[in-house]
Parts: sequence; structure tokens; C-alpha cells
Amino acid sequence: MNSNNTDFPAWHLESRYDAVPDLPVLAEVDVLVVGGGAAGVAAATTAAEHGKRTMVIERYGFFGGAAVAGMSGTICGMYLASDVHTEPRQVVQGFTERFRTELARRNGVTTPQRYGKTWTVTHDPLMWSETADQLVENAGAKTLFHTSVTGVIVENDACTGVIVESAAGRSVILAKRIIDASGDAAVIARAGYGYVFGDHGKIQNPTMFFRLGQIDMPRFLAYWGEDTINPPKVSEAIQQADADRHYDLPRKKIWIFPTTRPSELLVNATRLTARDGHMLNVIDPEDFTEAEIAGRRQVREYAAFLAHNIPGCEASYVVDTGTQVGVRQTRSIVGVETLTNDDVLSCRKRDDGICRVPWPIELHAGEKPKLHWLLDDYYEVPYLALVPEQGENLIVAGRCLSAEHEALASARVTAQCFEYGQAAAVAAVLSIDTGRRLRDIPGQEVRTTMQALGSAL
Repeated sequence: MNSNNTDFPAWHLESRYDAVPDLPVLAEVDVLVVGGGAAGVAAATTAAEHGKRTMVIERYGFFGGAAVAGMSGTICGMYLASDVHTEPRQVVQGFTERFRTELARRNGVTTPQRYGKTWTVTHDPLMWSETADQLVENAGAKTLFHTSVTGVIVENDACTGVIVESAAGRSVILAKRIIDASGDAAVIARAGYGYVFGDHGKIQNPTMFFRLGQIDMPRFLAYWGEDTINPPKVSEAIQQADADRHYDLPRKKIWIFPTTRPSELLVNATRLTARDGHMLNVIDPEDFTEAEIAGRRQVREYAAFLAHNIPGCEASYVVDTGTQVGVRQTRSIVGVETLTNDDVLSCRKRDDGICRVPWPIELHAGEKPKLHWLLDDYYEVPYLALVPEQGENLIVAGRCLSAEHEALASARVTAQCFEYGQAAAVAAVLSIDTGRRLRDIPGQEVRTTMQALGSAL
């Protein structure tokens, strides 16, 4: 699959201009960041702190992306997995740790919680957005919420700006370098450059997270245990309840995380597929809509099951769901280099690596999630997996990096997205300062700068 958008024939995607159109020029910047999730926040903060005129645009009215709008709720990917070590061992630092520390200062993040063979931390969505607000603003970057990219200006195969749209109308932002941190490769796709959808079109299921309030936490933890992945007795109870047709519970293994708020749980339980059984690709608004409606319906089913079957949840109620369904995967770019499944399975280290990843292959497709643990080890993501095979002045950050399907199921999580954002910004700064193309900057050079900024590499 590629950028001709044959997958969605009712929609025309590519919107490429070979010159600046007859529209107002809203801004001229050094670095434009498209998307305000973990990758975009890290990229905007880093570029601005390096003295570049930086702007970040975001379609929602807040920073956070999948972490906040999708309520993924956890910062996964910081700690090693192990069968023998019983304490968390953090191997990802850099911008990830900087952000976690700022959250902790606001009481917006938990201490490490057991997740199978590894650990994660749960954050408060409001605190996440406020932390991002402060970091980006203090760095000197300009933010435009409620703004989306609808076109890309490409002159001699170099991206020189974008067309943006808001309730105010349409405008142009000109930029020396563009960081596509949209998660969906929005700039790449509109410029007509290559991308794929997962494994020959098969992508991971979306999910609808929700929070439950009024939990009797001591009773819940005494029954559930310390692992946020449910014990076998819960899977058996879900299986039985579903077989008895008391509830519609398509996913039998669920994950529940105590949050920073008293008597509250974050629940990852839903499994969303289309009514006709096909994988929902939320690039398509029809699939996105079906996922949203089905997601809210499943939330009510799982909330009722928990209230009627899990000690401590008897008086619980749904506090909220994500603003949108949680998206794990859409477009992945065709990059100069691609992170392969073998790179992940072999825990490959490399001198051009810009991020460590200890997170398992966590593949949400089919009847149940697949978990392949990387025990007491990690791999590294190559810099050129962020650089598109075609086009200049453009780099990506976040889950749309160039990666094979199962590799992406490991590499896509929040801690790594922070690091990809910082790496993309470092590369953009080096490219501007030295006049080199992004594809000509050695990954070793980006890595060295990342180390100076505190990344564990």
C-alpha cells in the first residue's frame, strides 16, 4: 500500500502544491512540528531550546495525543523486562525522564507498577497536558491548537511549508524543516510520499480506555494482585460471563492500573473490530466512527462486569472514556531505513541508534493480544527510520516511523515517542545549522547530541 490512497476511494488524500498558493502566510519558522503528542511535545521543546523559531500545531485543544485524547494513560517503555529481577530497572532517560520528573512534581504520575514481566507508570491526563503546556511555552515555541494540515508545499522535492486549516479559515506556514509528529504520517501522505498500513493492510486494533471511580482499593488489590495484567481467574470469569451471554466481552485478558487519584482505576479492556469482522483502520472516518460507538458500548459492558464480579468494584462508576478511541497503528512511512522484526527479536544494538526500546512486542490483533518479552535486554532504533525515503526537509517522530508490523508493536509506545521527538528535533537543528540534508546527517552524530541531552545510549 502506498500514498495513492486506493484504500479509501471515497476520499482524495494527496494535496501537494508546487508553489506557495494564494493564501495568507501565517508564519515563517525554522522548525514546524505537526502534532502535539509525546513526540511533538519533545520535538517542539527541544527545537525551541536550541534557539530555533519553532511552531507546533495540534488538532485538539490540548497536548497529549494518544496519551491524553486516547487516554492510553501509561508511560510504557522505560523499564527492562525480566524473569529474575524483582525491581524495576530504568534504561530510557532523556526527554522521557525529564517529562516523568515534571509529572511527578505535580503528583501526576504513579510509581512503577508491575505489568507482566516489566513495569510501567500511570499518569493523570490533565497533569500530562499542563506539563506539556509549560515545557513548550517555557522553551519559547509557539503553539496553535485547533489547527490541522490540509496540504504540503513541495518545491523541487523539498517540503517548504504546509497549508493549515482552522475555524478561522486556511493559511500557510513556511518552514525550513518540518517534523511530522502527527502519528498518522499526515504530512508524508499529503505530500505524496510512501507509506504502508501494517502487515499488508492488517493493523492493530484500536481500543477505548476508561476510568472507574469509587473503588474500594484494598479489597480490589487483595483480589487482583500486584500485576496490572489480570490473573487467570479473571479471564475465566470473563469467559464464563461471555459464554452465558450476560455481557458482550470480546477480550478475555484485560489490564487495570491504579491511577494517581484515590479510589480510581484506569481500564484497558475493549477489543474493537468492525461488525463485518474486518480490522478497523481509523484513518477512514467510517471505521473511526464505528470504533468510537462500539468502544463506548463495550466500556459499559466491561464496567458492568467489573461491578458485578470483581471485589472492590461493586459501587464503581465510569468516570470518563478517552476523548477518542485509542489508536495503536495507522500509517508507517517508507523510510531510508526500516526497523525490522529481526532487529527487535535479536535486541540489536547499533552505533546510529537514537533510542533504546525494552518494551515487548505487544500486538493487539485477532482474538487476543500477543506478548513477546525482551528479557533483561533492549534494542535500538536507527536514526534513518525517522527519515522518509523520498523528500527533503521532512522527518517524522512517533508511531509513524519506518518499522515492520511486529517491530512497530514494540517501538510505538510513549517513552520511545518522547525520544523520537527529541531525536527528530536534534536532527532538524543540525540540518539547519550545517546546511546538510536530513538523510545525510550520520545517526552517530544525532546519538552523540542525544547523549549530551541526557538520553541513555
